[in-house]
Amino acid sequence: MKKIRLLLILSLLFSLSCTKTNSQMIDKTTVKELDLNRYLGTWYEIARFPHSFEKNLVGVTATYSLRDDGKIKVLNQGYKNTLEGERSEAVGKAKIPNKQEQGKLKVSFFWIFYADYFVLELDENYQYVMIGSSSDKYFWILCRTPKMDDLTYNMLLEKARKRGYNLDKLVKVTQREN
Repeated sequence: MKKIRLLLILSLLFSLSCTKTNSQMIDKTTVKELDLNRYLGTWYEIARFPHSFEKNLVGVTATYSLRDDGKIKVLNQGYKNTLEGERSEAVGKAKIPNKQEQGKLKVSFFWIFYADYFVLELDENYQYVMIGSSSDKYFWILCRTPKMDDLTYNMLLEKARKRGYNLDKLVKVTQREN
C-alpha cells in the first residue's frame, strides 16, 4: 500500500512539473524592429487587463518622450471613475536594455525597479500597438486616437487569443471623443 501511495505521489509531482503555467504558454514574441522616434508621442489606452495601478481610471493615455540621458520619459495619465473625475498621473522611465531585441523594453515608475514592456504587435504606420510582458497578467491595446475601429480591434483580439491570452478579463477603456 505504501508503494502505491508513493508511486501516486511521485506521478502527481511529475505531471505537475511537466505542466506549463499560463505565462509559459503565452507567445511573447516581440516586434523585430522598433523605430523609437516614430513610437514617441501620445497613445490612447483602448483596452487593458485590470490591475491595481490603473484601478478605476478612464481616459488613460501614455505619452513617451526622449530624455537627455537617452532613456524614455513615460507619462501615464487618466481620470478617476469618469472623464470629469480627478486627474491621476504617473511619471516613469523606460529603456531598451538589448538593442538586439528592440521590442523588449523595461519600464520603471519606482526607483530602480523595472518591469517588462513587450511590443507584441505594431502596425507599420505606428497607429496601434499591442503590449504584453513576461507575465500573462499584463496586456494593453493602445492607439494613436481615442477610438479604434472595430475591424482593427477585433483583429488584435484574435492575434492575442492565438498568442494564448485569456481575454475574459479584458476591459475596454472609456475615452473622450475627438
